[in-house]
Amino acid sequence: MAGPLTGIKVVELAGIGPTPFAAMMLSDLGADVIRVDRVQAARGGNPDAPPADVLLRGRESVAIDLKNPDGLEAALRLIDQADAVIEGFRPGVCERLGLGPDVCLARNPRLVFGRMTGWGQDGPMSQRAGHDINYIALSGTLAMIGRADGPPVPPMNLVGDFGGGGMLLAVGVLAAVVEAKSSGQGQVVDASMVDGASLLAAMMYGFRAMGIWDGGRGGNMLDTGAHFYEVYETADGRFVSIGAIEPQFYAELLRCLEIDPDSMPPQHDATRWAESKAMIAARVAERTRDEWDDVFADSDACYAPVLEPSEAIRHPHNVARNTFIEIAGVEQPSPAPRFSRTSPSTPTPPAHAGQHTDPVLRRWGFTEVEIVHLHGNDAVI
Repeated sequence: MAGPLTGIKVVELAGIGPTPFAAMMLSDLGADVIRVDRVQAARGGNPDAPPADVLLRGRESVAIDLKNPDGLEAALRLIDQADAVIEGFRPGVCERLGLGPDVCLARNPRLVFGRMTGWGQDGPMSQRAGHDINYIALSGTLAMIGRADGPPVPPMNLVGDFGGGGMLLAVGVLAAVVEAKSSGQGQVVDASMVDGASLLAAMMYGFRAMGIWDGGRGGNMLDTGAHFYEVYETADGRFVSIGAIEPQFYAELLRCLEIDPDSMPPQHDATRWAESKAMIAARVAERTRDEWDDVFADSDACYAPVLEPSEAIRHPHNVARNTFIEIAGVEQPSPAPRFSRTSPSTPTPPAHAGQHTDPVLRRWGFTEVEIVHLHGNDAVI
């Protein structure tokens, strides 16, 4: 793999959601990421076709029985050579497996040990089960998402698992790896989805302190309260997005909509936002989405059509930038961000659990005798 992280070696202890996303990001950017899968996972699936799980792309898989002493030692030998290890188990699970940070750092003092949890490594809720929706609820973020007079609306699992989880873990691990290059000392990175979801809402917490986020859910400028930051339905039952916050963009919006500015209430009069919204909704409903695309072409009104995923993949702007790629027949987002000099390679297809066990072990220094021994003891598949 090419990319700015070429030369960085990472061991990923297989999990779900945010940890694979962090591993995918690191691999996309050129890191050599080895995924340690359970041996049970290696016994199923169709070996003739790659999995469709995009989060597994770009890295090799070894299947190791971590409860087997020989398998545990094999995993530790991989970690000995790594710059970082990432895991997403409940607090204490790695310690019970014999893979806790104390053990790993004693063997590899420069190791960065990245830990991904929902509640964090400590605190009164740290041992509870949970999912994205629970973590963003506790952060205060979920309460701010939704329309007025309606319940909070979970934004899929984008805020907890991915933005406030996997991406936070990747940033934390990279920061610690950079520091370890100068200090020679590793450390533990405690990435919590509650912390991450709270961090993503930093601007809103600032707005609350400034007194400009007090309209209740769905009653503020960026949460569908304002008529100039909203989604509207078109004549053909599709939707367009408007984000005309600044006065010059708002003026352009009204021009494109052919609405006389003097007929509208003041833009920032929140007491009349509902009235303004009804006027814009009525006008948008007069034409189809494609017709509005033509009207707003080359306009600075902060407009974009609301595209279905199949449409987004084929939109001319996304095509021009190669925002999406196809890997093994699966259309998916390309690695991001872009780099002027160290562009990442196209990721390889997702691997089956254990698909690369022997080649990885050889590449990471295991002898043929040792590999045969591990297979003979059912420590690897």
